[in-house]
Amino acid sequence: METTLLSFSSSKPSPSQTLIQFRPANRISLSKPFYKPNSRRPISIKSAISRTKKEETVETVKTQLENCHLLAAIKYTGFTVKQFQELRRTLPESSKLLVAKNTLVYKAIEGTQWEALKPCMKGMNAWLFVHSEEIPEAIKPYRNFQKEKKLENNDFTGAVFEGKFYGPGDFKQLETMPSRGELYAKILGALQSPAMGLVGTLQAPARDVIMVLKAYVKKLEDGSGGQ
Repeated sequence: METTLLSFSSSKPSPSQTLIQFRPANRISLSKPFYKPNSRRPISIKSAISRTKKEETVETVKTQLENCHLLAAIKYTGFTVKQFQELRRTLPESSKLLVAKNTLVYKAIEGTQWEALKPCMKGMNAWLFVHSEEIPEAIKPYRNFQKEKKLENNDFTGAVFEGKFYGPGDFKQLETMPSRGELYAKILGALQSPAMGLVGTLQAPARDVIMVLKAYVKKLEDGSGGQ
């Protein structure tokens, strides 16, 4: 804005004889907006990155499900980063511990046998993928860690094994399953005493019988191959 000072010829002008005239240098039209809004908003980079990470998480879960024998959920609320890192170090190489949102995990397991894990899709969970038939040995490290760190509230919230859902109260069945060595011992016992061994084997749970028969068939195949 331009300012012009006007003075009169009087030697001592009074304040009333001095006028200040204001002239706007540039006029601003209020009838037009200062900017024209862009009708097309650019895609948020942050949203794109977030979507990519979600897709990667789903693919990671699907990859872990390959050759997976058991998938279990552990209540993750209250875990510290240090505790989580320590827990990972205690697990065998055949087990993988992953933290992921329930929605992303469910997206990966939907339409598969692992969908039976749906009751666990609430709260914050860590997911244990077991790529071994030795189920008790895979569960034991967390049980020991849970007891050592006094994490009674961070229990298993559920698991799926062979398409069946196991709730927190059913984990005793998983933790007491016979190991491979114990199954081989049953086979040897059955071979040494066919009648009594067969009766004892047939009285075992269906899964144990199947595993014993598979191991027995494999033993026969290995024996015939060596001849």
